[in-house]
Amino acid sequence: MIKRLAMAALIAALGSQLSACHTTQQPVPHAKGYETYINPGDIFKHTQLTNIDGQPVVLARGKKLVILFATWCSDSQRTLNELKASALLTDPTLQIIAIGREEDADTLKAFRTSFGIDFQLVADPDRAIYQHYANKGIPRLIMLDEHNRVVNTLIGEQPGIIEQVRWR
Repeated sequence: MIKRLAMAALIAALGSQLSACHTTQQPVPHAKGYETYINPGDIFKHTQLTNIDGQPVVLARGKKLVILFATWCSDSQRTLNELKASALLTDPTLQIIAIGREEDADTLKAFRTSFGIDFQLVADPDRAIYQHYANKGIPRLIMLDEHNRVVNTLIGEQPGIIEQVRWR
């Protein structure tokens, strides 16, 4: 009796695993347990966003850099400082959009002023946007091409991450 129950459980578990493999894309693993839910070649899911001033953010036809970050995160602050010091900030063919994970518009407005940011900021107070792209880990950098297709994704925990931002 126990053998039959064990065999039935094994068959049920194996069957559910096999059927799930065909219906869902597996996230990209990371040593710290981070998962990325969007991969090169995928289309960016959010084509309509609203910035912290209540204005629509239209994804431009050129290259885009989307940064998922938090104001309190030292890695996010370092990445934004690297961005501000880079040539990316002055590239007229590049649109930069930073999405504050678990941040509200008022907090991001104060951060924009104190940190001297002059690119689009979008509030994501309940992770409604973030949850489509990752399970954890910030800052996240998503490079998009002119058709909003993902070129690459990076997790910006180490210094020098902005140097790795490239469109092939």
